[in-house]
Amino acid sequence: MAGSIIRMAAIDKMVDDIRYKGQILARTHKVESAIMDSGLVGFGAGLVLALVMILVPVLVLMP
Repeated sequence: MAGSIIRMAAIDKMVDDIRYKGQILARTHKVESAIMDSGLVGFGAGLVLALVMILVPVLVLMP
């Protein structure tokens, strides 16, 4: 009887570890999905900002 209690404790610990790792995986996947969704918008905004930072000084300094 005592042996089965020890085995159940070990199984419960493994199940908790698996559940914890599953939650971390799900959280990581959600973060990666959010980054991928906003990646194109961020790239576009960065491109526009870079062009403005390059073109405005050139246009201002032209005689």
